[in-house]
Amino acid sequence: MISVDALAVEFDGKTLFSDISFVINEKDRIALMGKNGAGKSTLLKILAGVRKPTRGSISAPKDCVVAYLPQHLMTEDGRTVFEEASQAFAHLHTMEAEINKMNQELTERTDYESDEYMQLIEKVASLSEKFYAIDLTHFEEDVEKNLLGLGFERTDFNRQTSEFSGGWRMRIELAKLLLQNPDILLLDEPTNHLDIESIQWLEDFLINNGKAVVVISHDRRFVDNITTRTIEVTMGRIYDYKVNYSKYLELRKERRQQQLKQYEEQQKFIQETKDFITRFKGTYSKTLQVQSRVKMLEKLQLIEVDEEDNSALRLKFPPSPRSGNYPVIMDNVGKSYDGKLIFEGASLMVERGDKLAFVGRNGEGKSTLVKCIMNEIEHDGTLTLGHNVQIGYFAQNQASLLDENLTVFQTIDDVAQGDIRNKIRDLLGAFMFGGEESAKKVKVLSGGERTRLALMKLLLDPVNLLILDEPTNHLDLKSKDILKQALQDFDGTLIVVSHDRDFLSGLVTKVYEFGNHKVKEHLCGIDEFLAIKKMENLQEIERK
Repeated sequence: MISVDALAVEFDGKTLFSDISFVINEKDRIALMGKNGAGKSTLLKILAGVRKPTRGSISAPKDCVVAYLPQHLMTEDGRTVFEEASQAFAHLHTMEAEINKMNQELTERTDYESDEYMQLIEKVASLSEKFYAIDLTHFEEDVEKNLLGLGFERTDFNRQTSEFSGGWRMRIELAKLLLQNPDILLLDEPTNHLDIESIQWLEDFLINNGKAVVVISHDRRFVDNITTRTIEVTMGRIYDYKVNYSKYLELRKERRQQQLKQYEEQQKFIQETKDFITRFKGTYSKTLQVQSRVKMLEKLQLIEVDEEDNSALRLKFPPSPRSGNYPVIMDNVGKSYDGKLIFEGASLMVERGDKLAFVGRNGEGKSTLVKCIMNEIEHDGTLTLGHNVQIGYFAQNQASLLDENLTVFQTIDDVAQGDIRNKIRDLLGAFMFGGEESAKKVKVLSGGERTRLALMKLLLDPVNLLILDEPTNHLDLKSKDILKQALQDFDGTLIVVSHDRDFLSGLVTKVYEFGNHKVKEHLCGIDEFLAIKKMENLQEIERK
């Protein structure tokens, strides 16, 4: 359906891709994988036609409809949620208006025998046939079904889009794309702003829709559930696996082991050849053999080994300053906006060393309670911070607050203290900023790389209460594993708001459930919480 032929992308003297080719077939559901900065989003933009490659071509049938959801949207105000979602059919309304205009012209003209009149009749007939072949009888029902599936309430339909956060606007855009019934969907991190209920709905839609999908996502389970093919972008080329993500990991590990074996054998051969050249360089009887081996080395195609998987590395951060026994104490805390109750009666005591999760559907008050703890907003009830509490806070927009003119190394060097300063290079390597990557300016980093850097910077601050609001958005799977291990080793107190099912599992020891305007405490981890709620999996945490 879509053919990619000898694609190459180069910028600032760096080659991102070199002559890659593959085909996207009907009903393919492809995961585009690779570390942050490998070029996944760039490849998706080229497939979408919003960016041009340096060389190579993309070909598709003339009537192929491609829909693209980028990581970041440029949105406009002025419509309600329902009106904006209905823009998916805007081209059909334009077509209908054009038909009406031409029909009106036919009734007013009198040159019935002219060529122009006959051409107009043919144009009206052709456009009308195309228009009436499209079933618009259920368009309002379809808009409603998509918006409800993505987490909107019916009461939201007539609200202005300007009243919603960027994450909710992303959902409106996703609804528009799905309503267009495209032949191929290109989705860049579609689950970042979805609650677990909406992720489940999207999974079902993509699996049952029968259309082609290419998705970039760091939600391991989402990728496993929906995809049947994995294309890995690494070191300027691609590897195409006809399997889902979990199976791809197994095959990738086998491939890398084979590469290492071949690399070691080649290095041994190269060294033996060099030794021969050095030994017999001045020997007349061996001149032809020496020259032959010199040419052989010059022509030899060196075997490259894919990037090292750093996910097994353990990071040990400096000890946290000791806080009081109860870093956060709440008594009957509540919050309303413009008369609308978000939650009330929240009474909880966070003990030193607790690792707890805030879970629940979007809009139930998880981030709002975090802002109450940070004293960013006023609230009802009493909220007290304990003795010597030093907070490290990661908000959803944290990555955008970095100084763009600093390098990666300078950003970390500015906050590292004590013995850790001697290990900055090791830390940067563990977070995939080794070698030349550490000299990059922040302004050229991808969204995922910025998030990773912002988290690393935060974790180096001497704090004893970490509050992380959706820390894994834009992080690749390798980075998430490193972060999770670092947080498990963190000896302070942790509060994490997350929709990432795998990330929470094995990390938190308490769960606070937000729902029905209440905050309920569960003295257990995620797995036990699921058992108490009689749920089979984490996808059901936020079911209505």
